[in-house]
Amino acid sequence: TGLSPIIEGTPKAVLFKQFADIDVFDIELQADTVEEMVNAIVAISPTFGGINLEDIRAPECFEVEEILRERLDIPVFHDDQHGTAIISAAALINAAEIQGKALADLKTVVSGAGAAAMACVKFMVELGLQSDNVIMCDSRGVLRPGRAGMNPTKEPWARDVPFKTLGEALAGADFFLGLSVPGVVSSADLKTMADKPIIFTLANPDPEIPYAEAMAARPDAVIATGRSDHPNQVNNVLGFPYIFRGALDCQATGVSEAMKRAAAYALAAIAREDVPDSVAEAYGMETIRFGKEYIIPKPFDPRVLLWVAPEVAQAAFDGGIARIDSFDKAAYREALKRRVSPTHAVLSNEYAKARRYCPRITFVEGEEARMIHAAVIARDEGICKPTLLGRQKDIARFAEEHNLDLSGIEIVEPWTSERRAAYCDSWYQAGCRRGVTRNRADQMVQRRRGFGMLSLVNGDTDGVICGISDAWANYMSPALEVVGVQDGVRRAAGMFMLVQPNSVKFIADATVNIEPDEHTLAETAILAADQVRAFDIEPRVAMLSYANFGAVKHPTSRMIGRAVQLVREQRPDIEIDGEMQVDTALSAKVRENFYPFTTLSDDANILVMPNLAAANIAYKLVQQLATAEVVGPILLGMNHAVTIMQRGASVSEIVNMAAVSAVQYGQKSRRRGRV
Repeated sequence: TGLSPIIEGTPKAVLFKQFADIDVFDIELQADTVEEMVNAIVAISPTFGGINLEDIRAPECFEVEEILRERLDIPVFHDDQHGTAIISAAALINAAEIQGKALADLKTVVSGAGAAAMACVKFMVELGLQSDNVIMCDSRGVLRPGRAGMNPTKEPWARDVPFKTLGEALAGADFFLGLSVPGVVSSADLKTMADKPIIFTLANPDPEIPYAEAMAARPDAVIATGRSDHPNQVNNVLGFPYIFRGALDCQATGVSEAMKRAAAYALAAIAREDVPDSVAEAYGMETIRFGKEYIIPKPFDPRVLLWVAPEVAQAAFDGGIARIDSFDKAAYREALKRRVSPTHAVLSNEYAKARRYCPRITFVEGEEARMIHAAVIARDEGICKPTLLGRQKDIARFAEEHNLDLSGIEIVEPWTSERRAAYCDSWYQAGCRRGVTRNRADQMVQRRRGFGMLSLVNGDTDGVICGISDAWANYMSPALEVVGVQDGVRRAAGMFMLVQPNSVKFIADATVNIEPDEHTLAETAILAADQVRAFDIEPRVAMLSYANFGAVKHPTSRMIGRAVQLVREQRPDIEIDGEMQVDTALSAKVRENFYPFTTLSDDANILVMPNLAAANIAYKLVQQLATAEVVGPILLGMNHAVTIMQRGASVSEIVNMAAVSAVQYGQKSRRRGRV
């Protein structure tokens, strides 16, 4: 629950919901005294799971929070104090590391002596900053014993020093923390600071000195601001949603110092990890890498929830202020993934199955950045044992530049591999009566896609992922030629999974068969239904057309009707109907009003399109207009687990398909009696 003026509370309520799926009531209080505010909050507190205080002036804010924490047994958090403290402290941890300085050695100057500044300094001292090394200034200058304008809150920070002004205090300082007003610091002041300084100018919307001026004065500095248009934005949205998420989920009775420290260290740790491409793209950047211009995660990085909330909950549990009896951090992280990602919710079972099988998966374009990142994540997730095909030195250099650990990941160079001769010979022997020459076999082995397919049929890998660097058809051709379709299957097919918060649909065939006949349509429906059932979803198949149930007498509609009959004859266990239009397939009202005879028990979840053009257009249209998350293409009917991605596939999409491939391997192995 947020308690704040509406100018802050309503947007903050949206942020709580957007970033951490927390329902918030924005309540504004007109309170003239601390007692009045405290009594009002205590009176309504039984309704809520937590209290987020907002926009309470200092020093009253300290008193309000302290009394509430004593009187209530739910989390109470004053974001203006602790949110800023946690985020700025996380940034300081990383800035100090980059500059090669220890927190205990930092000579610190603070501009501002309000709630945020006090809370920041206190918290940073908990993390290692030395109190005696801190000089704090307010609008009258350095806080000194007996100086005019002092009060009990400021007194502990008074220092008996020979200088009086902020500018004088900055001489030789390592760290400047600004939480005051614009224009209080000049370029000349910054030039007097120590070598490789840390400069946080967090006044918003205008910092204590413009970013460009600070950078020009001290190019050797690590600089952070509160603004989104400059590097290293210290933004409270990195804290309060996730701290409350963790606190609420473990039923914490408060927000302890240990929980705050856990949040700060988690934020600092995320920034050192490799940044997903999707985050860089969201900020219009090619890459984001830990360094002087990236010391704190970006606000729209979806990993923040998955890192911070579990650490906060763990700290609460370890500290004895959680009401739950036990806590499994890994299981909680998985639950959070399902909460915020519809795709992860659908695929979570597949990830669990993939971990059980953990097969060998070959990432064909092993020198591509996305493939390397995906292989590392897939290894870390435990869903497969990855192999990268490519030049060892290029892959190793990329990993070093991006701080990626390649341990446990095999790197194979097809051109020099000892397997090359055996693959060439086996492929020649298998295909010599189908037009395969020695020269052609050797060319196939030298290409990564051919080598990958041959390693699959020769049993040196369990699955192949490829496709991000060339046209889809250029991978499908060697897949069909080398790997082939499984016994009893005439034609392979492709399927996409479209995931929305409350809906999962599958579209087939959107990749392989251009103008299918009734036998191909029937086979596609059967393959799709079997794969969907393997996802633990009961399939309901609609064979789509431009007409409903024979309303148009045309060869194409008759063909689709015959395909339905073929499926019913071959697989009576599959629920299927058609031909029908898409609104009939997806609207119970349409079926009840106009086609009560339909055999679908509910809305269809597998939509078999009449041809490739319709399927391709449909899934891309839904993806663009309905913002559905897309998983696929999922290749159906192959003899082994082969995945051919689209060229624009993201790292997360590749990882998702690695999990699907691992499960397909398990399914095919079970059929062959291997697992």
